[in-house]
Amino acid sequence: MKNPSGDKLCKCFQCGKTFGRKSSLKIHTRTHTGEKPFSCSVCGQRFTEKGNLKRHVLTHTGEKPFSCSVCSKAFSTKGNLKTHTKTHRGEKPFSCSVCGQRFTQKGSLDIHARLHTGEKPFSCSVCGQRFTRKEYLISHARTHTGEKPFSCSVCSKAFSTKGNLKTHTRTHTGEKTFSCSVCGERFIQKENLISHARTHTGEKPFSCSVCSKAFSTKGNLKTHTRTHTGEKTFSCSVCGERFIQKENLISHARTHTGEKPFSCSVCGRTFSRKRSLEEHLLTHTGEQCFPAQSVTTDALQQPN
Repeated sequence: MKNPSGDKLCKCFQCGKTFGRKSSLKIHTRTHTGEKPFSCSVCGQRFTEKGNLKRHVLTHTGEKPFSCSVCSKAFSTKGNLKTHTKTHRGEKPFSCSVCGQRFTQKGSLDIHARLHTGEKPFSCSVCGQRFTRKEYLISHARTHTGEKPFSCSVCSKAFSTKGNLKTHTRTHTGEKTFSCSVCGERFIQKENLISHARTHTGEKPFSCSVCSKAFSTKGNLKTHTRTHTGEKTFSCSVCGERFIQKENLISHARTHTGEKPFSCSVCGRTFSRKRSLEEHLLTHTGEQCFPAQSVTTDALQQPN
């Protein structure tokens, strides 16, 4: 077979796709056979092309040889640099036919389109769970293997995703990237900001399937559920007493250590629980707090 210019074409016998070079056909054939002859000497991951292996190796070395001429940001591949450059020009040539959202890369458009189609082409070989993106599948796979390839340069703690490492790093730098638009409070994680925002909106999207009580966070719902199941996950290492909430275990532990971290700003007296400090402060302000059951009917009926 030849193309219009007279050059001989190499045809794939499985799908019919044609190539101008025999080497290109050979690489393409691996998409059918699953062959991955190039292996990373660091982590063992395998690739169909030598070029893909070279790019992958940069994730281990940290080398970023391609720099942006506008902002000096560095990249590990020329393709990533080219894509980044479009952010300076504002160029977004790829448009979604459903919602009109525009993208700098065709790949990003293809991934976005799956939000409309519901397509999840990447499947976990262990549990069958499906994903819209290959990166999500790769991250998910580590929940089965236990692999944590991303390590903190400060404390060496390891993480399964680069995003989790990035979030963790902020605990060392003190950086709080996410700010509440209502009160200005800042947070390390976006999820914490979202949860905090509900203190302003009053939104409680997580409901108990037993009693229908609603909560602002999934964690609070999970803790509440234990009041129905009787599960007490947290155990004291000294006396073995068990608790539903971690906070209750921490407070209890102080009965063994004698720690009193809550201090009165008026007289300096210290307490093991925050609630005890709050009750003590009333002795300085003159306020009195009565439990509802201690107020008698006679007291309520007495004239002023």
